[in-house]
Amino acid sequence: MMTDNLAQTPLRLSEPVRAALRCPACQNKLMLTEDRLRCTGERCAIEFPIVNGVPVLINERNSLFAIDDFVQQRDTFFDLHESRLKKTVEHLIPGISRNVRGRQNYARLAELLLKQVDAPRVLVVGCGMTGEGIESLAAQSAIEIVNTDVSFAPQTALICDAHDLPFDDGAFDCVIAQAVLEYVVDPYRCAAEFYRVLGGQGLVYAETPFMQQVHGGRYDFTRFTHLGHRRLFRNFEEIDSGAIGGPGMALAWAYQYFLWSFVKSKLARKALQAFAGLTAFYLKFFDGYLIDKPGALDAAAGCYFLGRKSTRILTDRELIQGYRGAFS
Repeated sequence: MMTDNLAQTPLRLSEPVRAALRCPACQNKLMLTEDRLRCTGERCAIEFPIVNGVPVLINERNSLFAIDDFVQQRDTFFDLHESRLKKTVEHLIPGISRNVRGRQNYARLAELLLKQVDAPRVLVVGCGMTGEGIESLAAQSAIEIVNTDVSFAPQTALICDAHDLPFDDGAFDCVIAQAVLEYVVDPYRCAAEFYRVLGGQGLVYAETPFMQQVHGGRYDFTRFTHLGHRRLFRNFEEIDSGAIGGPGMALAWAYQYFLWSFVKSKLARKALQAFAGLTAFYLKFFDGYLIDKPGALDAAAGCYFLGRKSTRILTDRELIQGYRGAFS
C-alpha cells in the first residue's frame, strides 16, 4: 500500500523534516510504500530502503557508496566493529589533537540562530563522530538537529551523501560540516548543496583540515588553506573564520606520521601512536597561545568558516585581500 503520509513512518525525523525529504537523484517528492521510500518522479521511481528506522537516501550515480552497502550494513567510512577493549586503550593514550575554537564557535552559532529563528532547524552532515564542542548547540532545546552520515552511528537519523542532499530547497536554517569536507570527492559540489538547502538567511559552519596527514584512508582527498577554505564558501558572507587547530597540533601530527612511516604492521603503528602521544601531547597546548597569531593561519592543523547565505559571490581579487597570514 502506498501513502504520502510520511508522518506514519518509524523515522527519527520531525514531521517538517519528513515533509522536506526529496529524492537525491531528481529532487522529486518521496512516498512511502511498505518499508521503503519511493521517488514519485515518473522517469526516476527509485526505491530507497529504510534500515532500522533510518532512511537510506543515496544517489548511487554520484556516490562512492551503494545502497546495498547499507542494506547489508557493511562498514563504509567508520569501522563499526571495533572492540570495546581497543577503544578503551585508545582513550588512555594522551591525544595529540586539540580543537581550540570549537566550543566557542558553536556557542556563537547557537546565539546567531536563535536571534534569527524561533525554532532553528540544523542539518549536520557527517555526524558519525560527535563534533567537538557541538554540545553547546545541542543543549538548546529550541534547536532541532538533523544528524546525517554515510555510516550508521547511534545518532544517525538519515543516510545521505553530501554531494546530493535529499532535501527540498531552503529546508534548513543552518548546515554544519565539521571534519567532513576532506572526505568528499567534490567539496565544491557539496558546498553548493549546502547553499541550496539553506533558507534565505541560512548559516553554514565548517571545520576542515589544512596541515594534517591522511587519516581517512582511501576516503581522504582534500586539504584547504585559510583562503582556499574561504573560496570554497564564496557564495556566503563571512561572519568569522580562522584557525581551529594550531601549529602545535600540526607539529604533533607530523611527528606521529614521521614515526609511522618506518613501519607497516598495525601493531607497530599502535605502539608508535602511544609513543607519539606520550612524547608529543604537550605540543597542542601551545595552540591556546598561538591560535590568533598571523603565523597560525599559515601553519594551522585546520581552519573554520562561519558564514551567512548571500546573493553575492566573493571575487578572487577580493579573496586575496582577505589574507591574514604571516606574509601579509
